Amino acid sequence: MTEVAFHVGVREPLAYACRLLRKALARGSKPVVTGSAATLAQLDRLLWTFDPLDFLPHVRVAAGAEVAPRLRATPLWLAERPQDAPHHEVLVNLGDEVAPGFESYLRLIEIVPADEALRQAARRRWKHYADRGYKLVTHEVKAVEA
Repeated sequence: MTEVAFHVGVREPLAYACRLLRKALARGSKPVVTGSAATLAQLDRLLWTFDPLDFLPHVRVAAGAEVAPRLRATPLWLAERPQDAPHHEVLVNLGDEVAPGFESYLRLIEIVPADEALRQAARRRWKHYADRGYKLVTHEVKAVEA
């Protein structure tokens, strides 16, 4: 069963996601990030610029788009539909809804912004997972997001 972790109180979700993804890749994980097309476009741009000394190899996939075979081995995927990714190890959800197909992943990380309206959406996702018996873990993000 998928392990679900909520990272709550995140002031800058995209910057936090970049740091989280850098750690995941350094550990040899192959994460997939899902969210709206606009959010994934912003994250795509930020992954190129958030740290001038780091490059996080990634591929962005629009819903239903074909990915060139040479790109399928890319370790980090930004996918509107997480089920389109070739690996199902870690899923990071930057969206407001339950990610479709999340249950095919070993781990799901929900990044919850400090904004109250967005926290309400996260509470609905929490209830969805809890009602289905998923083990839930919460990580409070400190003021300095490392």
